[in-house]
Amino acid sequence: MNEELLPDPHAAEAGDAAMGLWVACVEQLAQDLPEQQFNTWIKPLTAQVAPDFSKVTLQVANRFKLDWIRAQYAGRIAAILEGLYGQAVAVELVIAQRASVARTYVRPAAVPPPGDNAPAAESAAPAASGDDGASGAFRTRLNPALTFETLVEGSANRMARSAAMHVAGSPGHMYNPLFIYGGVGLGKTHLMHAVGNKLLQDRPDAKVLYIHAEQFVSDVVKSYQRRTFDDFKARYHSLDLLLIDDVQFFANKDRTQEEFFNAFEALLAKKSHIVMTSDTYPKGLANIHDRLVSRFDSGLTVALEPPELEMRVAILINKARAEHAEMPEEVAFFVAKNVRSNVRELEGALRKILAYSRFNQKEVSIQLAREALRDLLSIQNRQISVENIQKTVADYYKIKVADMYSKKRPASIARPRQIAMYLAKELTQKSLPEIGELFGGRDHTTVLHAVRKIAAERQTNTELNQQLHVLEQTLKG
Repeated sequence: MNEELLPDPHAAEAGDAAMGLWVACVEQLAQDLPEQQFNTWIKPLTAQVAPDFSKVTLQVANRFKLDWIRAQYAGRIAAILEGLYGQAVAVELVIAQRASVARTYVRPAAVPPPGDNAPAAESAAPAASGDDGASGAFRTRLNPALTFETLVEGSANRMARSAAMHVAGSPGHMYNPLFIYGGVGLGKTHLMHAVGNKLLQDRPDAKVLYIHAEQFVSDVVKSYQRRTFDDFKARYHSLDLLLIDDVQFFANKDRTQEEFFNAFEALLAKKSHIVMTSDTYPKGLANIHDRLVSRFDSGLTVALEPPELEMRVAILINKARAEHAEMPEEVAFFVAKNVRSNVRELEGALRKILAYSRFNQKEVSIQLAREALRDLLSIQNRQISVENIQKTVADYYKIKVADMYSKKRPASIARPRQIAMYLAKELTQKSLPEIGELFGGRDHTTVLHAVRKIAAERQTNTELNQQLHVLEQTLKG
């Protein structure tokens, strides 16, 4: 191995570098895997990184887990480590001993779980329904780092942020319930934690609980098994503020929906506030009782959009500073133009760049960013093209692909064509003239008009916004 690539031999610095490599790997897995898989198989792992980074030894609780992780995840872990370090890293699995773990071991408990900008592991960690814990942080499940001050504001989240601040300042009145919806990684969870933290700052005695919908389901099941529904109701019905993430997980769970409806009614009756998030707007939720959907839609429903370019740049620069690193503005623009979908992907790209810079001892530059993100960039370039957008939109609206280039102007064709132009501008690197040329030689002003029209309507037209979400997710695979 080239000596220039080796970390400083001092033990403390080597330990920090080892921690950085493994933590960066776990953070990438947190993005790639479903939350339940990550929490079950990856989060409990303890790692030891060899001083020369040639091997990572993972301690596993028992033989069953060892075999499963080896079969399902070891290859992916090795590939991520190689991508971060720039050279092959062997992955060894061993059954954990009862003896204490050496100081060089890294526990990924502080790594962000794959939630919406919720870095604190405890914010997504399950707890018994009646266990309030000794500390306020555990009792509320709030992450104190997620505040309004640490949330970058832009047109994509301005309305939702304003509504959330209003709720935090005057809970129990307007916008009750507040229903925030949008795709993954756009900051829904961050907003909810910000509401809870602001209320506790103003009213330290307030009873606040942040919880994921899956944990509410688990609490209902436990209450059934233990026949402790009185304790369950005492906990949930007495809150001043309930923050509940991803309510789409209530689908097809009749008893859970019944208990949440009861809690919902009890909290509104005592003028407590409820804030919920989902991946779709209330009427788009499948297999949820109509009376519950009507309650979800009875307050204020706001959407979180993918962040615009300037907002993505600001997020990258701010996040880099939080990591005690500097990202040149031109690099931030390069990354922001290529990572468009959500904040979580931006953070993942930033971690890859910083880790690649650190392990290769190179300054952050556009060329280094291109090398660190080569897999992501190649996938994007392969999947999203104007032609692919035209075909996807045409299939969705049941028109011919040829209609995208034609001079036909009926609304049934012109509207999908405008949507395809908007998506081409949002999801590719093509200029307005280039996009116009691919739509039958249209002038760039026609493309600009379509982009502005669809972008403006998306802010107010819930149905259009949902259609665009579906198309974007389809195109991104």
